[in-house]
Amino acid sequence: MALNLDAIGKKLGPVSKDYTWKDVVLYALGVGAGFSDLDYCYEKDLKVIPSFSIAAIFDFLSHYAANSNINLAGILHGEQDLIFHNPIPTEGTLTTEGKITHMYDKGEKGALVIGESDTFSSNGKKLFTSIITLFSRLDGGFGGETAPKETFEFPDKKPDFEIDATPSLDQPLIYRLSGDVFALHVDSEFAKMAGFEKPIMHGLCTYGYSCRALIQSLTPGEPEKVRRLKCRFSKPLYPGDPIKTQIWKTEANKAVWKTINARTGDEVITNGIFEFGDIPKNEIRFDDQVAVITGAGGGLGRIYALELAKRGAKVVVNDLGGARDGSGEGSATPAQKVVDEIKAIGGHAVANYDNVATPDGGENIIKAALDAYGTVDILINNAGILRDKSFVKMEPENWQSVLDVHLNGAYNVTKPAFKIMREKGYGRIVMTTSAAGLYGNFGQTNYSSAKMGLAGLMNTLKLEGKKYNIKVNTIAPIAASRLTEDILPPELFEKMKPEFVSPLVLYLSSSKCEETGNIYNAGMGFYNRAAVVTGPGTTIGDGVNPPTIEDVVENLDKISSLKNGKVYFELNEQVGDAMNAFTAPPQAKEDSGDKESASVADIFDAMPGAFNAEAAKDVDVVFQYHISGKNGGDWNCVIKDGACTVNSGIHEKPICTLRISDSDFVDMISGVLPAMQAYTSGKLKIEGDIMKSQLIEKLFKL
Repeated sequence: MALNLDAIGKKLGPVSKDYTWKDVVLYALGVGAGFSDLDYCYEKDLKVIPSFSIAAIFDFLSHYAANSNINLAGILHGEQDLIFHNPIPTEGTLTTEGKITHMYDKGEKGALVIGESDTFSSNGKKLFTSIITLFSRLDGGFGGETAPKETFEFPDKKPDFEIDATPSLDQPLIYRLSGDVFALHVDSEFAKMAGFEKPIMHGLCTYGYSCRALIQSLTPGEPEKVRRLKCRFSKPLYPGDPIKTQIWKTEANKAVWKTINARTGDEVITNGIFEFGDIPKNEIRFDDQVAVITGAGGGLGRIYALELAKRGAKVVVNDLGGARDGSGEGSATPAQKVVDEIKAIGGHAVANYDNVATPDGGENIIKAALDAYGTVDILINNAGILRDKSFVKMEPENWQSVLDVHLNGAYNVTKPAFKIMREKGYGRIVMTTSAAGLYGNFGQTNYSSAKMGLAGLMNTLKLEGKKYNIKVNTIAPIAASRLTEDILPPELFEKMKPEFVSPLVLYLSSSKCEETGNIYNAGMGFYNRAAVVTGPGTTIGDGVNPPTIEDVVENLDKISSLKNGKVYFELNEQVGDAMNAFTAPPQAKEDSGDKESASVADIFDAMPGAFNAEAAKDVDVVFQYHISGKNGGDWNCVIKDGACTVNSGIHEKPICTLRISDSDFVDMISGVLPAMQAYTSGKLKIEGDIMKSQLIEKLFKL
């Protein structure tokens, strides 16, 4: 069978594996650890040998072979590269996903299949990257590209370190309990059939011995400092043969190494690279990103600009330089002063003095970013003025001026920035609202209205930017600024440092931020989320005849209750609930055990027969179903050229993905649970092209 070249780039996984400290200790014993290095073998203060990682994901490695269609009769583990991002916990769940990145043709010698995967802990932290090279002696000559040439030289001197070890005759019997149960390492007859005198050592077992030797020599007692462990497997080793790991330190945090058979002198493992050092900081960086901050000449905006610059961003510091109420001709001094501060710490920044309150001003601010740095990645709408008066004394000019800066100003700057972000498929936008807008404040009707308007602007932009990876969030800061310096008591003003707000704003401005459409209060070290919460409500009457005023009054407590309220992401969710308010709830089932299991499978079996070919004209879609629960599973439905094919499993390129529990799926198909109600209640989650899901009821008559 030929190699499956279509497997290149195809996502594999995720595959999860639970493990405990006993698995960690068993692995350590399998690679020769014992009383001499008890930290690897005793649950008290237990440490993980980094090479445990490849044994822990051994089951995942089979996906490379299965998907590449490699000839298993000629397969060898050629090279292994492990890159460590964070220490491996002593117990937990590992989740791995990856892909085949290359297939190289070596002609008569065979072929190389390269697989790369990332493994994460249960908290989402990336632990390590594995790059494996499988050598297939029987799959060459397929006409593929040749592998890039690599040169490797050991220093022309004696090793800086040499560590001796002697694996026991029974070592493979222990190591195989960590996952690799291939008969070659235990069955004498099988080994002889493969051309060996007797069972051979696992190459990855010797790899573990080498890892221990490297740690002992270069990071004694600190396995967490291992950053990389790479090698090539060159010759087999028999159990009981002594080995010697030879190490040359080439740089402050780098070494090359090989492991030889001390009896024969043969290189068992060669071309080894070992990198070590302190654990990299889990630091959010903005290198090569461009941030535009309005109103950045002082207060919050200045702190945002400085902190972003410290973390690598190129910053456009916008500030008109006017008075607190927006009056005056403006001044270049505030913005330029912040730019000078940024440059003094080695950062990159330019000043801009345009007025956000005009469309031309907004365009010019973004143009300044394009002229200086070529793009915009981050926009923080921070500019603001105050013109406080009680409502009856609020002149139209003061009303309009505040709206022009806060609400219209955000529109004027965001519109040209949003266009750029949409074209590049990335952006982060932060609006600045206020507790006055969220909750009200005497004498600030203009300011409160503008600030609440920004939340509405965010709510729609989060939808329009979703498919372009543009995240839009809003901050309600409680911080000292020129707008509040003579309003707040001095002792409170001192506590309200902008530095307490900036960490959350920087997170919302980063690529790490996946949240969108959220409002956050932040100040004085206290943070929380604010949201529009909608109560469950109640129905009055029959939904056909309008209720009377008295009916409303009688039910006002139920109408007003926020108990079990919910936060809607978009208008359609709320409208869906209203439309389904008179739908009868699903009837409880007395017995939902084996019946459901058959029902789920039967539904998918029945799909081809229920397919409406006439409704499928010009339809080209792949539906992926993920049915959770004990009776669930994965199915995909491919509709193309008027035909329908239903398969179990995960499709490579689904267009619309539906996630629902087994019982809710059965209820939805049987009509007990309306599809719209399932979606708006969160029971049905739809990913990808949501609009395609509306075709299902037309395409199938179940």
